[in-house]
Amino acid sequence: MIRWIPSFARWSLRVPMRLVRWCFGSIGRQAQNVSTALVQIWANKGRSILTTLGIIIAVTSIITVISFVQGFGNYITGMVSGYGTKFMVVRPDYPRGFRGAGLGRVTLDMPDIDAVRTECSKIHRMTPFIYTHNGEVTFGREKADDIPVRGVTEHYQTIRNFFVDAGRFFGPIDVANGANVVVLGRTVLERLQCDDSIVGEHVYLDNERFLVVGLLEKKGSLFGEDQDETVMIPYTTALNLYPERRDAVFFLAEAANEDEIDAAAAQITRVLRRRHGLQPGQPNDFHIDRQDQAVRDFKQVRDVAGGILAGIVSISLLVGGIGIMNVMLVSVTERTREIGLRKSVGGRRRDIMLQFLTEAVVLCTLGGIVGLVLGYGITYVASLHPQMVEITVPLWSVGLALGFSAGAGIVFGIIPAFKAAILHPIDALRHE
Repeated sequence: MIRWIPSFARWSLRVPMRLVRWCFGSIGRQAQNVSTALVQIWANKGRSILTTLGIIIAVTSIITVISFVQGFGNYITGMVSGYGTKFMVVRPDYPRGFRGAGLGRVTLDMPDIDAVRTECSKIHRMTPFIYTHNGEVTFGREKADDIPVRGVTEHYQTIRNFFVDAGRFFGPIDVANGANVVVLGRTVLERLQCDDSIVGEHVYLDNERFLVVGLLEKKGSLFGEDQDETVMIPYTTALNLYPERRDAVFFLAEAANEDEIDAAAAQITRVLRRRHGLQPGQPNDFHIDRQDQAVRDFKQVRDVAGGILAGIVSISLLVGGIGIMNVMLVSVTERTREIGLRKSVGGRRRDIMLQFLTEAVVLCTLGGIVGLVLGYGITYVASLHPQMVEITVPLWSVGLALGFSAGAGIVFGIIPAFKAAILHPIDALRHE
């Protein structure tokens, strides 16, 4: 058995060495094919530029569209996330149709909210939410009507990330006493034609005198709704001002963290169903709107919209690929004698095929790189606009664009390469 050991050792060394020589040989042949392809492209610069124009436009469009969709999508989801992602809005809701039959009058009142606050351990903060959209604010001779009024507690600013930047927010004592204090949004301030000096002054809200204790920080618009056009008062004051809303009180509930939102929603559902006497099989007479779900929905819409638009734009790759195939077929015809000469000196079919296929891939890849540079340039110039959202080019879109362009070279280069490979050397040499 010992005599077999040297032979086995020689064999075990020979196999890796052959593998290494094959790999380096393949790399060398492929490098030579790439070099030949670059020479042919440089020799026909004008035709090469026109040929790759479709690929350039396609890749530029893909990079630009995906970057803009991602940029605007990230801006919207960031804005929505900025209002908090751990809270839920619970409101009375009457199911329509057969499922809602027999529920009777749908209500959600303060005893329900107090029960939720007491029995739901997964809720970290909560606030009743009294809302009307047609409040009227008067300051001196100036009047602003159709103002959204929110009746809340001091926890609202923390739950919604909606703080004051002048004065103060009303506190628990103001809420407990039902004090006539108000916090104004910045748009309301503009409509009343006054500045920060209004803090400490009195305004009239629906003919009731209120002390202005603070001004809200500017939030901007969300889906066309001006978030700064609002006033906030204690919910106890709002119930006295709008007594008709006592049986239809919304409330906001915040979980300690996003992992506990499901448990908090389940606790709220259980408590309210028990208090409203709902039997198994009956639908809820309330609805829970979850902010984290809204953020996930926006992200899904962003990703789907980006994918669809990128797919539509990618159709231009088909046009560019067909152009490359046509030019490569012309190139095969022009270089028929060269192909015949290579075959006559021992060139194999696969070598001929690989040469023309490499040329098509290199042509498409160069077009993809040029399109990538143009796409980066367009997004950079657009991002310089002061009102433009932040736009960045995702790395996956770069890989997608270059992969598509190289793939187009393979798909549309295979027919010309195959045509070149099957040429008979004698017929090729006789070609004029």
